[in-house]
Amino acid sequence: MPDLRTSIQSLAQAFAAGVLDAIRSSSLEDILGETTGAKRGRGRPPGARGPGRPPGSSSKRLARRSAKDIASVTESIVALVKKHPKGLRAEQTRAELAIDKRERARPLEAALGSKKLTKKGNKGATTYFPAG
Repeated sequence: MPDLRTSIQSLAQAFAAGVLDAIRSSSLEDILGETTGAKRGRGRPPGARGPGRPPGSSSKRLARRSAKDIASVTESIVALVKKHPKGLRAEQTRAELAIDKRERARPLEAALGSKKLTKKGNKGATTYFPAG
């Protein structure tokens, strides 16, 4: 009975001989077609999204906004909150004004800093009220 090393060597030689026979019996076009189509670059294929991301979503940074743009959004938030004396949460203002979630933080800070709005609560439970 042959030992393990001898068995593995004979199997490897038979496999290599079979691969060489397959290559020799193939045309050059077949061989090139197999090698060029199989190569793929590193990383994700184009258009692939991360898990759980909806189509069209992006993790790209927001475009830089001017002070005038931020002031405009601040004024629209203040005007909206003034219409609701019982206050609004940040998510409600975002939904009503149709602004991106990432765009609301600076205008809210500006409104609080200029004392146009007051707030009560912390984090997601923060409610914004008109000042005065």
